[in-house]
Amino acid sequence: MHIRCIGQQRGSSAATEKSMTQLGKWFERKFEFAFPVELFPNVIIRLRGTPTRLEELVRNRPREVLIRKLDGKWSAQEHAGHLRDLEPLWLARVEDFLSGAGQLSVADLSNRKTDEANHNAHELGEILRSFRSARNELLNRVSRLDSELFERSLVHPRLKQPMRLVDHLYFVAEHDDHHLARIWELVN
Repeated sequence: MHIRCIGQQRGSSAATEKSMTQLGKWFERKFEFAFPVELFPNVIIRLRGTPTRLEELVRNRPREVLIRKLDGKWSAQEHAGHLRDLEPLWLARVEDFLSGAGQLSVADLSNRKTDEANHNAHELGEILRSFRSARNELLNRVSRLDSELFERSLVHPRLKQPMRLVDHLYFVAEHDDHHLARIWELVN
């Protein structure tokens, strides 16, 4: 999968083309949470838009394209299923902020749930509906919180850094975008 760099002319050598598979590895990402808590509405609108953006990416794609695995990695449909698989973790972490836990709930870094779910055997529409429903549950829960809670901070277990509730939600939005970018690569 290649795209031409800005200003590159059609017919330029393949050596000057930039590969779209340069999306970094999620677990290598570093985060700096220096933005003001008042940007919370911007983060929420990103989270609210993810189901629609996901549906747009996979709409009218042939099933064989959606379930195709390259180099033993997840298919586009498995990435979509993974987004759904993580919704309980995101919600549990919101509850961690409310309960005053010592740190955020730990994720299964092996992604066993996604690997065992066999998302390619399911109907895409079922995955999309389930994701939208779970995301709405998260957003409904967050919408009922007092604004001062978004400044509350807990330690992220993998990153080993403090994270405010607004930062957690930004982290979720970044995770969404990471997988949407991967899906885009796989279906184009």
